[in-house]
Amino acid sequence: MSVEVVRIPVLSDNYVWLVRENTSGEVMVVDPAVAAPVLEKAAELGWQITQIWNTHWHPDHTGGNAEIKAAVEAQGGSCIITGPAAEAGRIPTLDVLARGGDVVAFGTTTAAVIDVPAHTAGHIAYHFGYEGIAFVGDTLFAMGCGRLFEGTAEQMFDNMRKLEALGDDTAIYCAHEYTLSNGRFALSVEPDNAALAERMAMVTAMRERGEPTVPTSIALERATNPFMRASSVAELAERRLAKDQA
Repeated sequence: MSVEVVRIPVLSDNYVWLVRENTSGEVMVVDPAVAAPVLEKAAELGWQITQIWNTHWHPDHTGGNAEIKAAVEAQGGSCIITGPAAEAGRIPTLDVLARGGDVVAFGTTTAAVIDVPAHTAGHIAYHFGYEGIAFVGDTLFAMGCGRLFEGTAEQMFDNMRKLEALGDDTAIYCAHEYTLSNGRFALSVEPDNAALAERMAMVTAMRERGEPTVPTSIALERATNPFMRASSVAELAERRLAKDQA
């Protein structure tokens, strides 16, 4: 694989992703909630950050933008910040405005930008097709999906189809460790789902050991995620409302 991905846990349950393209040595940060742990990890690895990619405007995904960029520039480097064009007014640090259908370059590889509105109105995801990985922010979680803060169940249902179409082997890098609570809700929806019961046993053991449960995969989500498995917009809406009230 031409890219290496490092997980950085921050705040209470966020994950920031530090990504290196091995041919060029370029290093990118996905959704930096805060700056200090990201800068520390990059320094520990000897990696020079050159880009930041945001999936949406929420502060726990953009809060580290300015400080990381300033730190890189203070060392004589440059840091280009890319994010959703539809949310440019809420992310003042953006240099590059990305829209669904765009292709963004990262070293010698590229990622396709996918529009996935619903959690926020302009939310986007980044898909590295050759590498088989996608950074999806707060759209798709392990056994869950994002709350519908600025969009509709119809949009989220459509997002599930877009992401499902990336293929079973696609690794999904989401931005939060919500798996255990998501799984409990999923079991309440599908108590007879054997694959879900097996996954929950594994997830429970992992969390007891303090291990992360993401990235996940499209195959796992197709088998165990009640939102990806919803058969209609109405069913997804019903499940989302129930999860919000749980």
